[in-house]
Amino acid sequence: MTNGPPPPSSDVTVSDVQGTGATSPLEGQAVVVSGVVTGDFQEDDGDTRRNLRGFYIQGAPDGNPGTSDGVFIFDGSNPSVDVSVGDAVEVSGSVEEYFGETQVQASSVRITGTASITPVPLRLPAPGTTLNSDGQPVADLERYEGMLIELSDTLTVTDLWTLERFGEVMLAAGGRAYQFTNDNRPDAAGYAAHRDRVARRTILLDDGLRIENPSDIQYLNAGDAPGFSIRLGDTLDGLIGNLRYSRGAGGRGPEDWRLEPTADPVFRNTNPRPGRPAIEGSLRVGTFNVLNFFTTIDQGQDTCGPGGDAGCRGADSNAEFARQREKTVTALLESGADILGLTELQNNRDASLRVLVDAMNAREGGNDFAWIDTGTIHTDVIKAGIIYRRSAVTPVGHFVLLDHSVDSRYNDARNRPSLAQAFASNANGARLSVVVSHLKSKGSSCETDGDPNTGDGQGNCNLTRVNAAVALADWIETDPTGSGDSDYLLIGDFNAYFLEDPIEAFRNAGLVDLLAASPTPYSYVFQGKSGAYDYAFATASLAQQVRGTLEWHINVDEPPVLDYNLEYGRDPALFDPDTPYRAADHDPIIVGLDLAN
Repeated sequence: MTNGPPPPSSDVTVSDVQGTGATSPLEGQAVVVSGVVTGDFQEDDGDTRRNLRGFYIQGAPDGNPGTSDGVFIFDGSNPSVDVSVGDAVEVSGSVEEYFGETQVQASSVRITGTASITPVPLRLPAPGTTLNSDGQPVADLERYEGMLIELSDTLTVTDLWTLERFGEVMLAAGGRAYQFTNDNRPDAAGYAAHRDRVARRTILLDDGLRIENPSDIQYLNAGDAPGFSIRLGDTLDGLIGNLRYSRGAGGRGPEDWRLEPTADPVFRNTNPRPGRPAIEGSLRVGTFNVLNFFTTIDQGQDTCGPGGDAGCRGADSNAEFARQREKTVTALLESGADILGLTELQNNRDASLRVLVDAMNAREGGNDFAWIDTGTIHTDVIKAGIIYRRSAVTPVGHFVLLDHSVDSRYNDARNRPSLAQAFASNANGARLSVVVSHLKSKGSSCETDGDPNTGDGQGNCNLTRVNAAVALADWIETDPTGSGDSDYLLIGDFNAYFLEDPIEAFRNAGLVDLLAASPTPYSYVFQGKSGAYDYAFATASLAQQVRGTLEWHINVDEPPVLDYNLEYGRDPALFDPDTPYRAADHDPIIVGLDLAN
């Protein structure tokens, strides 16, 4: 006598299999279950666009709103029976949980007839959230798992970070999602509530494939406009498909609810690409985070930084570097800026700036662009830099740095030293000092400095950034460039959202926030939420000469698959060096000025 699974039960419904909880009450048991095929995601059939090694069936509603009437049938890479949507089937198999999804692993499938299922309407936001196995809140949609649903809301694209790798598009009902502290003052309870609110209205659109980095990136060009390329802020309506709870691409993606569409969706180009900046003013100043522009190729070695003992960043091959250089130069030139403050340059004396300036001059066929020769700045692997147009401005005096030796509140072991340079307008001699800063990121802890993450939405190292902001505001009051003019413009990557303490510190010091007129500013996207990270602040005297400020949304709304990288078998033809789109991962800020004597 051999042991085996219990004999199948012929009266088990799909709802019985699903139960009312996150896992099936019949897990591990053999069952016979019947239903109608609502989504065909089998392997080895004529449809290569939907391959999840199985299909979805839906049974008759049981009248219980707490149980789902749909379930995924796993039948492997070589299914013995090829099913189609509308087939009525009887399935024998065992109930299993796979990365949070209830499945029936089929031992046999029999087609018994045909029928039709009407999609169940689903409105977001969901009534509540649950925590996934990573501890992140996700919408509580368990009662719909496996069912054919129609999302009747207008959905907005909020993130494309995993489009290339996992074929995912993050969508949200109710419009774009923003960081809590972009619209609210820091508060721990408010931040937790905000995370839940965003999770309740968020869902992933999946490509229906179990492989990573597919050669066919399904939603990249799935739009309603000629030359469409999907962007954050684009929208779609009437999305129909099967609701799945899973990680993406074989269990390595984010664990969340994902919609597996049964027909190809079409996006509306509601956030078209911007053209060249249209901004008033006879002089333009721009701030660009250039996404680790390193002239040293990153091959995993620790040879970068002033000490030659730090990890390199940026391009991983000469081909990638050439692509990065050309795309960056295109963006810098198309900005029309006469003075450019750059962050995330390799701190290798002036090699990174020289490469950019030489390429800009070669592109324009002249020698108009130059850079401020700072050499190596302190010990960080990256630094700030300044490029300027000789025909527009002339440097006045020497550059100066704000670091710990100037003001002990400015922690240059965390923040990169701020770089300031005075310029005179060639048109009338009016002077302007530009200060480029790159404050400490939220990506690593400052707890050893007595600066912990307090959970109020500001992340790591908030006090470090606040102290740097206060020091910066006090420093410019002393006219550190010796320009003899109170016109100072502070630009750069401040790594703090719009209503966080460091940004408030600049405002409280009397500096004019040039993004204040924007209804909801943003220059960076993290985990599907947008927010302002890059800024321009003017002294009161300079603010009167500002003619316009523009967030140039050429980068963060674009899918990363369009950047310079070539990893994971990416199609090189997706890259266009002659457009500025996805030159980096932050949006530039452009300021137009009419300087007065």
